[in-house]
Order: sequence, then C-alpha cells, then structure tokens
Amino acid sequence: MTPFSQMRIHILGASGSGTTTFGRALASELSFPFFDTDDFYWMPSNPPYVEKRPVSERIRLMKELFLERPRWVLSGSLTSWSETFIPYFDCVIFLSLNDELRLKRLRHREVTRYGEDALSEGGVHYKAYSAFMNWAKQYENVTFDGRSRSVHEKWLSKLECQIIRLNSEYEVDELVKRATKEINVV
Repeated sequence: MTPFSQMRIHILGASGSGTTTFGRALASELSFPFFDTDDFYWMPSNPPYVEKRPVSERIRLMKELFLERPRWVLSGSLTSWSETFIPYFDCVIFLSLNDELRLKRLRHREVTRYGEDALSEGGVHYKAYSAFMNWAKQYENVTFDGRSRSVHEKWLSKLECQIIRLNSEYEVDELVKRATKEINVV
C-alpha cells in the first residue's frame, strides 16, 4: 500500500457496528496510531462508562495526544462535540449494520465483558445493561435525538472530506481491504 504523508481517519456508526474493532484493524494495517472516543468521553471507572468527562477536557486530551499528528485512526461517535475535529478529518468511514445483527453483537460483547449472571434480572449490571440496550435500540428511530442514524447522516452531510460507507456485516479483514482500496491518498 502507498504510504500516506497525511491521513487522519475517523470511523463512526451505531453502537455494535464494529467501529472500534475495525478501527484497530485498519490502524494496524496502515501502521497508524489508533484512538477511540470512549477513552476521552468517559472518565476511567470500574465499572466503565459511568461518568462523562467534560467536553473541554476531552478536547484538551485529544489535542495533547494526537490531533496534530499527520496520521491516525479515531473510532467512535463525537458528532455533538466535533467542531474542533472536523477540519482535521481527511476521511470519514461510516459503518452500517442491520439492527438484528448489531444488537446480537452488543449482547455478546456485554456478556463477554460482565457475564450472563451480572446482566440477568437481579444481576449487578442488569439495570445499566437494560438501559444501554434500550438506548442502542433507538439508533434507527428518526425521532431519537441521541446517537442515531439520522443524527449521523445530518452530521456527515456537513463534511467536506472523503466519506466512505461500508456495511460492517463483513469480516474485519474484508472491511480493511475495502476501506484501503477507497481511501484517497493525501
């Protein structure tokens, strides 16, 4: 593959569409550093994903760690706090996946992370898991103003960089192959 002098790639999609897994694989293929918005959005905690980090702190950390570098891959959604980052994107990859498979992947991920008992009714993570899954099911709801396809599509329509759309039902290696064929050299 032709080396890039500059290529800053952002990957987004619904929760469970594989943005993090694909992002890591693409970054590895390109020999780019990889970052995920969750690492900046959420304060470190156990269990994770409980306390949001202030937007100004997220931006500061991202600027310090990688934003000015010429090459990187960033996965995750940052549409509601993206103004600082949009000018840096050379390419945005939008992953789509049908809801049935996406929710199945999410359930598998959560069971792997916490265990079946913790997610079952009465389990230690049952309430958080139920709320998370109910939130994730809203992605295709056009009236939902949180992380949704309509919010992502509106955000994508404002971008001036290259946009690549991929169906993430394919294996990760195939997604990487498809993406690397489409990415424009900068």
